[in-house]
Parts: sequence; C-alpha cells; structure tokens
Amino acid sequence: MGYDFHLTAEGPRLIEVNTNAGGAFLNALAGQAQRVCCAEAGIGLAPGEAEAFAGAARDKFAREWSLQGRAGALRRLAIVDDAPAEQHLYPEFLIAQRVLAAAGVEVLILDPADLSYRDGLLSAAGAPIDLVYNRLVDFAFDEPHHAALRQAYLDGAVVVTPNPHLHALYADKRDLILFSDLPTLAAWGVSAPALAALNAVPRTISVTPQNAEELWRERKRWFFKPTRGHASKGVYRGEKLTTRVWAEILQADYVAQAYSPPSERQIEIDGRPETRKLDVRLYTYDGDVLLSAARLYQGQATNLRTPGGGFAPLFVV
Repeated sequence: MGYDFHLTAEGPRLIEVNTNAGGAFLNALAGQAQRVCCAEAGIGLAPGEAEAFAGAARDKFAREWSLQGRAGALRRLAIVDDAPAEQHLYPEFLIAQRVLAAAGVEVLILDPADLSYRDGLLSAAGAPIDLVYNRLVDFAFDEPHHAALRQAYLDGAVVVTPNPHLHALYADKRDLILFSDLPTLAAWGVSAPALAALNAVPRTISVTPQNAEELWRERKRWFFKPTRGHASKGVYRGEKLTTRVWAEILQADYVAQAYSPPSERQIEIDGRPETRKLDVRLYTYDGDVLLSAARLYQGQATNLRTPGGGFAPLFVV
C-alpha cells in the first residue's frame, strides 16, 4: 500500500491511497546510498527502513502466498505490467526481481500478453506462474489483453497481489468520499481514534449534474480526480480549469477533493536555487510502515518528469 500526504499548515492531509504504489524498491536502494553520503550531516533516513526493506518485502510476498490459501513453497513469481521494459519504473522491476529472487524464487518480468490460461493453469512459455506481483493500472483487469490474468484470478488459479478486490476496497477514488464522511462513519460505530486519523482526509464528493454548477462556481477550492485514475493522469486543480476540460469532466466519472496545498522545498539545479512542491509517501503492509519517501515536482500534480524532481529521501529530524 502507498499513502500520499501533503504537509499543510493544519497538519498532514491524506490525498491519495494506492494499492500498487511504485517506487518502494527503488527508494530502498537509494536510501542505503543516502545513509552513506549523508552520515556526516548528523541526519538520516528513518532508522533501519532502507536496510530492512528487502527482507520485509520478501516476507510480505510469502505472507500473501499463505493468506490466499497456498501451502508449500512459492516457486515462480511474475512481475506483470504492460510493456514493462517501456515503463519509466522498469529499473525498479529489475531491483524487485533481484530482491525477491534472493529468497530462492524464480522471478520473471512479463507483459500480460506473455501469459496464457489453460486447464486451470496460468503460465508463460509453458512455465507455471504461482504468484503475480501486479503493477498494471487496469485495476479491474477489464482490458481484453488482460483476459488470461483476469480469468485465472477469478478462478483462484493464481495468487495476485495487489488485486482488483483490494483496489476496490481501498484505492478507488470514490472510497475517499466515505473516508472523509466522518458523521456517517461515526454512525456506523467507527472508533474515535480511527475517526481522528481519518480527519486527515480532505472532504471528497462525487461530481454530479446536481452539484456541477456549485462546483464550477467554487472550483478554486477543489481538486478534480478521475475515480479510477493513476499517476496523476486526468487530474486538475480547480483554478486551472477551462470550460472545455470542465465539460469533459462532467461526461466522465470524477470526484472533487478539497484542495490541500502542498508544501515546498528549495533545491539547487545547475547552481541556481529552484522551488519544488512535494508530497510524502508511506509504503505500508497490513498497517505497518515499511518505508517512507518524498516526491518533488512542479505543476498541478506529482510527476517524475520535473527537472530536479522525482523521488527524494525523507529525513527524520
């Protein structure tokens, strides 16, 4: 899981929940290097996070294997994404392959087109796949070329993590509507400590024909997100909206989230000071934080294309 926060004057605001958050393996490796080069500064990454991550990741995949009803040893794992070698986080797939293979598991990096499902067996080039580490952004496996993986998942023929059920439960943007509806949650009996934690979720509502006029009028107060979006695609800060884009939003499935401005850091690029926005990502499993990192960016939303931006270490002081 990945939980993304903006650090505001009112405290941290949870703006996003992800089930297939990228960057953890990459940040863990970079974090080890940061510890070496920054030791003399008297500051450092959260103690032990980077060094412990590889072992923790292997343990969590083994736990998913057993939690989904499998016995015996996990033999072959596939990291699956569309055209994986063309993904900007492909280096992370290679790092994950090396980390997970250290547990004695064969690890393949595959496109869904490499998979076939016959006679209750998901395989690639004749090799049976036991577990899929799912990095696809087709969260429900709706696209036709994901049909083999979808059917194998529905039949319980392969362990998939993260999977469509978990995405629907935690990471669909419409979940933020409920997470930020504290009166409803209180009426359902949610505990006071949980409600206090969920107070960090900015108010989120569906964009509907009924509230469209009001949302347009008050658009500077809102951030608009597609319900099943990813990687900040199709997201818009209200004050930047044009009437053309607004018309497109009304034809699609969107939520509006109360705008929580990100904090900023100053960095140096080619000898010049530059200001970058940032968010903080916590990588977790079953409620335990495994790793923390930041992302620096310019523009309306996080991206990995800003000069001087991208993933950055998070120091604890």
